[in-house]
Amino acid sequence: MGKIDMRGTTICCIRKNGEVAIGGDGQVTLGDTVVKHGGRKVRTIRDGAILTGFAGSTADAMNLFERFEAKLDEHGGSLLRAAVSLAKEWRTDKYLRQLEAMMIVADKDNTLLISGNGDVLEPDDGVAAIGSGGAYAKAAATALVNHSDLCARDAIREAMNIAANICIYTNNNITIESIDKEV
Repeated sequence: MGKIDMRGTTICCIRKNGEVAIGGDGQVTLGDTVVKHGGRKVRTIRDGAILTGFAGSTADAMNLFERFEAKLDEHGGSLLRAAVSLAKEWRTDKYLRQLEAMMIVADKDNTLLISGNGDVLEPDDGVAAIGSGGAYAKAAATALVNHSDLCARDAIREAMNIAANICIYTNNNITIESIDKEV
């Protein structure tokens, strides 16, 4: 039996007017079958000060999530230093190189996309998206940020709904987490 292709994630992050929000859909697909409608792929850590979202193999993503938390501890809570350290380890470690996932992490100051290629990317426009419907969500989010008065949280909901209406691996069961200006 060949490798099973798991799809079904769209994660999008928007930074606008001092607010940052991240949203993810709940669909998990195994081959051509939806096996879960309410997967939770976004969460907050550090008492709500950091937002995270992951796309890819669930087991791989959870492994990376745990390693990211450890890197935060190692680097005194610095999001950027933890992200760079994780990306470096991910790219150079023989075991980690096999992991198939991506992450978006954000705090009140930074939004970062982390990949297994050693990338730690900060979007120019405050919009980042990954996963099966990531390109659709990013396009919609960029338009909403630039051409609407919606706050980041509401723009995420709209962008994710647009992606869900286009991408067959994305559903409308959306989880959103945010950090307001005051944090």
